[in-house]
Amino acid sequence: MNKSSWRSPSNIALVKYWGKYDPQLPANPSLSFTLKESYTETTLELLGESASEDFDFDIFLDSVKTDSFKPKIKQFLQRIEKDLDFLKGRRFSIETYNSFPHSSGIASSASGMSALALNLLSLSPEGKNLSQEAFFRKASEWSRLGSGSASRSVFGPLGLWGKTAGIAESSDEYAIPYQGKVDSVFTSFRDTILLVETGQKAVSSTAGHGLMNGHPFAAERFKQAHRNMADLQDILAQGDLAAFGELLESEALTLHAMMMSSRPYFILMKPGSLEIIEKIWQWRRETRKPMYFTLDAGANVHLLYPEAIEQEALEFVNSSLKGHLINGAYICDQVGNGPTPLT
Repeated sequence: MNKSSWRSPSNIALVKYWGKYDPQLPANPSLSFTLKESYTETTLELLGESASEDFDFDIFLDSVKTDSFKPKIKQFLQRIEKDLDFLKGRRFSIETYNSFPHSSGIASSASGMSALALNLLSLSPEGKNLSQEAFFRKASEWSRLGSGSASRSVFGPLGLWGKTAGIAESSDEYAIPYQGKVDSVFTSFRDTILLVETGQKAVSSTAGHGLMNGHPFAAERFKQAHRNMADLQDILAQGDLAAFGELLESEALTLHAMMMSSRPYFILMKPGSLEIIEKIWQWRRETRKPMYFTLDAGANVHLLYPEAIEQEALEFVNSSLKGHLINGAYICDQVGNGPTPLT
């Protein structure tokens, strides 16, 4: 087999990972909803022989050759080079498509790197001999070495990455599917992604993670994340929407507070992000309906709410929030079940 294709989803972290150690190990655990409609489709094809002693490949995004992605992919391949003997002496191509804007804070590296890792493992001699459970765990480990959050995209509907008290199988090396009790209200949660900005971020997530080294508030933030992980497990089991929303929004604001208090400091939220947050709070005060926000490392706002209020939520988006969005654009998404093979 010389060709493999996978679709792998993005994810939205509920408890955020921010700060890491070599090689791509998290400073704190994280838990995410796996998404359904925000995904990357990637095809890896082995071509003819190559005289190069290095990895010899081209990458195409939406059928356009995109050399700017090559350094990050090359770095990823070098991290797992000992497992990639089957690529030595071969040219290969990577063709990839995103269903959503890349590099703008919707975890395109998570979906992209997990899709690539799944393809690599599918074509490798090692991958062909693994059980299904071992295959996805290995794919998660490889994904982590491309992008930390990519480790969680291998599993759905909830992915847990990082050693977590009380969860014996949790690991910093790979993510696992979250096996704790989850109230049914969370299994069909909606995520309306509000596109405040679609261009590349001013500061990459990799650079932002690096600024946690020596950050004056880092140690307390890592402790907070562990406390929130413990609290979130109870919240998910009990179906406590109010507590879920409070924790979710606090995590998002803490993430951006860490950016704003780094040295050098930076701000990824835009005025439209803040205006949207204010309107969400106002709508919730007036309606007493369980609709909450979170943000990843970018300006775009994820609006999370139960399926039962989807119509009301979308009416609110269309009537009150579209004016803050690029061309009024948003993505209707929901909790999904993880990657799927396309070939």
